[in-house]
Amino acid sequence: MDPIGLQLGTRNLWSWLVRLLSKDPEWLNSKMKFFLPNTDLDSRNETSDPEQRIILQLRKLHVQGLATWQSFIHCVCMELEVPLDLEVPLLSTWGCDDGLTSQLGAEEKSQRESQLHRGLKRPHQSCGSSPCRKQYRKQQLELAKKYLQLLRTSALQRYGSRIPGSGQPHAFHQAYVPPILRRATAPLDTRGGAIMGNPRVEDGTDVSISDLFNTRTNKGPRVTILLGKAGMGKTTLAHRLCQKWAEGQLDCFQALFLFEFRQLNLITRFLTLPQLLFDLYLSPESDPDAVFQYLEDNADQVLLIFDGLDEALQPCSSTDPEDPDGPGPVLALFSGLCHGTLLPGCWVLATSRPGKLPACLPSEAAVVHMLGFDGPRVEEYVNCFFSTQSSREGALGELQTNGRLRSLCAVPALCQVACLCLHHLLPDHAPGQSAALLPTMTQLYMQMVLALSPRGHLPTTSLLGLGEVALKSLETGKVTFYARDIPPPLMAFGATHSLLTSFCICTGPGHQQTGYAFTHFNLQEFLAALHLMASPKVDEDLLTQHVTLNSRWVLRTGPKAKLDLSDHLPTFLAGLASCTCRPFLSHMAQRGEDWVGTKQAAVVQALKKLATRKLTGPKVVELLHCVNETQEPELASLTAQSLPYQLPFHNFSLTYTDLAVLTNILEHREAPIHLDFEGCTLEPHCPEALVGCEQIENLSFKSRKCGDAFAEVLSRSLPTMGRLQMLGLAGSKITARGISHLVKALPLCPQLEEVSFQDNQLNDQVVLNIVEVLPHLPRLRKLDLSGNNICVSTLLCLTKVAVTCPTISMLQAREADLIFLLSPPKETTAELQRAPDLQESDGQRKEAQSRSLTLRLQKCQLQVHDAETLIALLREGPHLEEVDLSGNQLEDEGCRLMAEAVSQLHITRKLDLSDNGLSVAGVHCVLRAVHACWTLTDLHISLLHKTVVFMFAQDPEQQEGSQNRAAFLDSLMLQMPSELPLSSRRMRLTHCGLQAKHLEQLCKALGGSCHLGHLHLDFSGNALGDEGAARLAQLLPGLGALQSLNDLHCATPVISSLSENGLSLDAVLGLARCFSTLQWVFHLDISFERQRILLRGEKTGRGIWTTGSLPDLPAAAELSGFRWRCTPRSLCLTECPLEPLTLTRLCATLEVCPGPLEIQLSCEVLSDKSLETLLHCLPQLPQLSLLQLSQTALSPRSPFLLADIFSLCPRVKKVDLRSLHHSTLHFRSNEEQEGVCCGFTGCSLSQEHVESLCWLLSKCEDLSQVDLSVNLLGDGGIRSVLECLPRVPISGSLDLSHNNASQESALCLVETLSSCPRVQEASVNLGSKQSFQIHFSKEDQAGKTLRLSECSFRPEHVSRLAAGLSQSLQLMELMLTQCCLGQEQLTTLLSLVQRPAGLFSLRVQEPWVDQAGVLSLLEVCAQASGNVTEISISETQQQLHVQLEFPRQEENPEAVALRLAHCDLGTHHSLLVRQLMETCARLQQLSLSQVNLCEDGDSSSLLLRSLLLSLSELKKFRLTSSRVSTEGLAHLASGLGHCHHLEELEWSNTEFDEEGTKALMRALEEKWMLKRLDLSHLLLNGSTLDLLTRGLSHMTLLQSLRLNRNSIGDVDCCHLSEALRAATSLEELDLSANSISPAGGVKLAESLALCRCLEELMLGCNDLGDHTALELAQELPQHLRVLRLPSSHLGPKGALSLVQALDGSPHVEEISLAENNLAEGVPRFCKGLPLLRRIDLVSCKIDNQTAKLLTSSFTLCPALEVILLSWNLLGDEAAAELAQVLPRMGRLKRVDLEKNQITARGAWLLAEGLAQSSVQVIRLWNNNIPCNVAQSLQSQEPRLDFAFFDNQPQAHWGT
Repeated sequence: MDPIGLQLGTRNLWSWLVRLLSKDPEWLNSKMKFFLPNTDLDSRNETSDPEQRIILQLRKLHVQGLATWQSFIHCVCMELEVPLDLEVPLLSTWGCDDGLTSQLGAEEKSQRESQLHRGLKRPHQSCGSSPCRKQYRKQQLELAKKYLQLLRTSALQRYGSRIPGSGQPHAFHQAYVPPILRRATAPLDTRGGAIMGNPRVEDGTDVSISDLFNTRTNKGPRVTILLGKAGMGKTTLAHRLCQKWAEGQLDCFQALFLFEFRQLNLITRFLTLPQLLFDLYLSPESDPDAVFQYLEDNADQVLLIFDGLDEALQPCSSTDPEDPDGPGPVLALFSGLCHGTLLPGCWVLATSRPGKLPACLPSEAAVVHMLGFDGPRVEEYVNCFFSTQSSREGALGELQTNGRLRSLCAVPALCQVACLCLHHLLPDHAPGQSAALLPTMTQLYMQMVLALSPRGHLPTTSLLGLGEVALKSLETGKVTFYARDIPPPLMAFGATHSLLTSFCICTGPGHQQTGYAFTHFNLQEFLAALHLMASPKVDEDLLTQHVTLNSRWVLRTGPKAKLDLSDHLPTFLAGLASCTCRPFLSHMAQRGEDWVGTKQAAVVQALKKLATRKLTGPKVVELLHCVNETQEPELASLTAQSLPYQLPFHNFSLTYTDLAVLTNILEHREAPIHLDFEGCTLEPHCPEALVGCEQIENLSFKSRKCGDAFAEVLSRSLPTMGRLQMLGLAGSKITARGISHLVKALPLCPQLEEVSFQDNQLNDQVVLNIVEVLPHLPRLRKLDLSGNNICVSTLLCLTKVAVTCPTISMLQAREADLIFLLSPPKETTAELQRAPDLQESDGQRKEAQSRSLTLRLQKCQLQVHDAETLIALLREGPHLEEVDLSGNQLEDEGCRLMAEAVSQLHITRKLDLSDNGLSVAGVHCVLRAVHACWTLTDLHISLLHKTVVFMFAQDPEQQEGSQNRAAFLDSLMLQMPSELPLSSRRMRLTHCGLQAKHLEQLCKALGGSCHLGHLHLDFSGNALGDEGAARLAQLLPGLGALQSLNDLHCATPVISSLSENGLSLDAVLGLARCFSTLQWVFHLDISFERQRILLRGEKTGRGIWTTGSLPDLPAAAELSGFRWRCTPRSLCLTECPLEPLTLTRLCATLEVCPGPLEIQLSCEVLSDKSLETLLHCLPQLPQLSLLQLSQTALSPRSPFLLADIFSLCPRVKKVDLRSLHHSTLHFRSNEEQEGVCCGFTGCSLSQEHVESLCWLLSKCEDLSQVDLSVNLLGDGGIRSVLECLPRVPISGSLDLSHNNASQESALCLVETLSSCPRVQEASVNLGSKQSFQIHFSKEDQAGKTLRLSECSFRPEHVSRLAAGLSQSLQLMELMLTQCCLGQEQLTTLLSLVQRPAGLFSLRVQEPWVDQAGVLSLLEVCAQASGNVTEISISETQQQLHVQLEFPRQEENPEAVALRLAHCDLGTHHSLLVRQLMETCARLQQLSLSQVNLCEDGDSSSLLLRSLLLSLSELKKFRLTSSRVSTEGLAHLASGLGHCHHLEELEWSNTEFDEEGTKALMRALEEKWMLKRLDLSHLLLNGSTLDLLTRGLSHMTLLQSLRLNRNSIGDVDCCHLSEALRAATSLEELDLSANSISPAGGVKLAESLALCRCLEELMLGCNDLGDHTALELAQELPQHLRVLRLPSSHLGPKGALSLVQALDGSPHVEEISLAENNLAEGVPRFCKGLPLLRRIDLVSCKIDNQTAKLLTSSFTLCPALEVILLSWNLLGDEAAAELAQVLPRMGRLKRVDLEKNQITARGAWLLAEGLAQSSVQVIRLWNNNIPCNVAQSLQSQEPRLDFAFFDNQPQAHWGT
């Protein structure tokens, strides 16, 4: 019996096994190839007896180990028909015999040792002692040939057998169908991606397998990188190359080695290249050194294939190792082979997934992309897969009807799986069922798994077990297994169903093991996903951790690196989350569908979170695949809507399947989307996936991968995209053939608006063919043909197309740029459907009126003859907005031809001939050519900068037509600032090298231009010199139209710039003479040092617009009512040495200059002699209005020289010297009033200068204002000034601020007031403001006011202050603000002030006032030396006001004692009351504001009651915004009840309860003499109002009644109206903010008819309505001055009735109708209101139309000061109307236009109107005015206020 039979235990069991296997020897051979991949089944050494052969094979399997033998026995029992009596013993023998294990182990050990011995026996000295070297060479050659034959034989053994097994994938048993291969042309970059820069793949030419290696030439790279996504067939292609070489088809290679990195990763030790080739691949029989030497000598015939470079784990460096022949990691050997340091000249092919590649790859390596299957290849594969014709037709029919399945088949691995599934499904299902059964990749694999159970029993345990193995290997990065890693049943299951594949692993010399792996990564990922979804061990949290998105593969390096092969694991998880997979998963998990549904929901929820994130392009594609696999419409819709509007895909590979999935998801999107593909690897048939995608609005491809085949497919897809508006195909390799397809497709896309064919290297004819399609694209706006190769003749043909095509608005060509811009007409759908010829005829009819063309042909190498052709083309064309021919070669002749043709070419804006080689001689020709062109406004020629630019205005006829069609504002507005009006012409001949000799010829050429309008000349940057300046001064009169010298409106001023022409000072003075004699020259601006010289005439706008930031005032504006202002002449001479002689000559020259004249001088230092000379010359210039010395250093003596100017030149009205560097002298005209201002600020004046300065100033009789602030006077200097005041006749003000003043100066001021009778008011602030100002009157002033702030008086200062106040009898009021006067010091001050007679008022503001309390403050008042007539206390404002009357009159002691007897007060309070009764016996006004009468109980109120009882003369009592208790209020009411002479009573904004209010109302019953009553904001109710109305009925003298902000309703209003019938003297009534409706309002209006004296009526914030307004209009008093009805719910009808009633009234001063709806009835006055000062129409919905009538009414109100029109609907038209009336409103101060719709144009018009008026501010916050425009306007006109807060400018002291 065989030894194995003995080991198995029984003869019968072994015999049965042998007999069983003898029946199916082929099955045994297949298992031998699976478990022993390198076994030679055709070995001649084995026996020919079949039974012995089977025994030998079983022995080989048995010696592999227990795990292998057990897996084999499982396969026998699983796959063969094994009788039960044999199956049981076979399975029971596994692992039961211990001797079996030991015996097998010993046999394995002896076998390995023998193999190791053979492996180490290597004849290193194979040449031995051979005497002949030739014999050695021959022997070496024979050994090499034997090894090469051994290599080929080994490959034939592996691929020659037709038995399925190791190394023979399923596709190898059928005809091989190669995938699409595309060669990239860009260099390789291993740092950021597979390809450097913009990766390009040649399109249209397939790369065959033989084309991968160009062995016929030594040129080109010998390293090829084959890139392809998982499933594209990279490994299959590598084995295919081995097979073809073994079969002799690749005869260019003698040796081929194939390595797989998933096996090489298991090699941890360092290797040399011979060890890699011989120990790990195939060892030679002898002398390996000789064989390796032969391989080195013939390296160009050696091919090494490395499969799976992306799976390499070892680190790799791009630097060369020190010893290339030494041992190293496998990846280092690979690097040496690639760089030629090892086996130089050999060929290397590496396969990898796309992504980041190792740095060791050479940049010159060739890159080939594997792009999978297209349609024909899929069909070929299906034909090869199915054996019968019927099955082929059925499978192809399913693919034809199932688009999703067809797109999946673009991946070869999925195509194989699809064929397997169709093979299983076709016999049992009706045709067309694949769409439901195979919709996704996941369900493909699911159907494949279901096909494994033909008997209907699904092996769930085995599948989940393999899934667990697959998941663990993915997590650990392990792709290779040994037999010990997989349980034998699972191994048998995987081998039986071809789920696992086996291979031999050589780990060393003689060390071989059998390795196992899943047949494909995708299968491993599917099984892992199946385990995650169906295994009870996996919860939802662990499951969702695997739902991630991979953007790209990152290089793995380092010893602990792990493979990241889970590319499709999230996709399979998403696919298994589909509802369709729920029954399958439920069966797999042996759980209910609810349990499965929970897991599926967790996956879907994780995908929803990812769908809302911002993702990169690769992650977006991964997400779309996942969402598509779920088949969840809600998730697909969420994902589609979350995609950005601009969706970019940059620099990564995309397949047909990717785009198909994108199209499927976009079907769930409503909004359009822009797709941008740049640098992506795209298959030629990819555009097929976009067919019918209606969501695409922009589609752009930018890649060299796109060629003719791509364009052909794209042309078929474009007409199906109904919303496509932009198509871009740039940077491709499309030729005329590909463009022809696109040109045919474009007319089928009439909705296209933009087409781009940039950078496609198109030739001339192709470009012309593209342009021919323009008439067929009615909505096209842009065609971009940049980056293509065209010649000049083609460019002229394109110009002709632009001229003739009615929709083209611009043709721009510049070097490589070529762009057409079109303006499609606004056509209806019916017009778009008309025939193109009809549309063209209509366009030709309208072209002359509406079309304008811009032509830019820059740097296009145009020459003179091209210019002639171009002129002929353009002469008959449309109006040309711009023609730009810059950067060509036209030279003088071409520029002359273009200049002569401008009048015929209808150019409306610009002609640019810059950089065309123009010379000085050509300048004269150009000027002569354009002199008769009426539309030329600006010509700029600079030969240095190569600039020749013509600017034009519209033709007069066209301009007239456009003006007739323009709106109201267009008649008032100018063109943009860069343009000039038609009446102006600017000639700039700068940096042209012009000399004096050229001027006469130039002026002749320019002479014809002067009659066309204002002429602006600029000769800057030339070489005119003094001679040229003098010559120009002689020629300038001939350029101006001087026939109307006296009429400034008809003059034609010339603006001439002579900057940078090397002029001397004599030439400058010569220009000054020209300035004086030529009356059209209004401005001469000279910067001598910088040689900037400008002469210009008068501008029609205001001076603030001279910067050019805003346009000038148009002539139309003058006709609209703007007044003409006389513009002064100005001479500005800066940076010039001003010596006495120079100033004398200058002034003598200016004597004949007409006025008014302004002179501005500036130099570094002006000597006293020069200043004296200048000042003595001033009387010779009677026309002088302003002299300014800016940025000019003056000596300390200059203030005295300037102070004496008033005696030298009486015309001086103001002298202003600041910091001895800036001085200004203003001169008065004859009609101006007298009054002189003098200011010397920051001039370092001290006490020693005061006497001299005051003596000089005293000679001026009409001195109005003196400013000596910011000097060094100190207390002594200020005292000296104050002492000199009686001798200096100042009538206005004196400013001594910022002169280091102290308390001494303040006290000195108090003491000197008595000696200065003309002082009216003085104020001193010694705090941070440091102000010291005194105001005077022309005559002696009786009542003076003194304000002292922050003076920090000490106790010793109080007595001196009191003494000064006692002496200053004319001082009537003293205000002390935060002067550190405490309560004690204030008491002392009041007691010390003594005067013989008169009134004295003291106002104190100190922080302690709000804490002192009423009692303490009254105690202070009680100590006053005079009789107190007024007391005002405001605690929160920290103010106390006391008015004293002198001399004091003592009260009768008996009367005081009698009143004290009725006071129930303590001893201290009784004494205080006695003092108050004596001091305040004549008190007439008591005012308490914001006080607290509750903090000391009722003491304050009791004291006030006692005081009130004694105040027989009290006329005014105020208690506002205060706190008082009910008892306190009763006390006050009791006291007031005895004040029978009260005339004014105010109790406003104070909270009382009902009892307190009633007590107050009862106190009013006997107040017959009351004239003013203010009970605002008391919340009066019915009972209190009854008391009030009863009291009002007796107040016949009442003049003012304020009851605003109460709760007065209609009933109360009716009662109040009855009471008012007796108030016949009422002048003011305020019932605002109550609850009065029309019912009460009508009753009130009726009663007001009896109030004939009523002047102010305030009824706003009530719901009055139009009915009340109509009644009021009939009963309004004749003397009404103020009417306020804001927010009264008035409509147009009511408002108009009120305005008509007031129209013509001679008394109305204020009207407020704000916040009412006046949209259709804005107030309008016909008669006018002569005294109206303020009108408030805020938020009344006033628009432009209604504003016209309103603004015209303003002119009938000459006293109007404030206009409030904010928060309306006013636009530029209203602003224009308002701007016209502003100059006619002399007293207007403020206009509020906030929150309207005014734009920059309206603001500019307001600024123009403001320039001619005295308005102080116009508020324009929150209008439609850009910030930069607002800043520019405000900087030039500060009275325009754009801020949120009111920033109204303050008037300067000298104005």
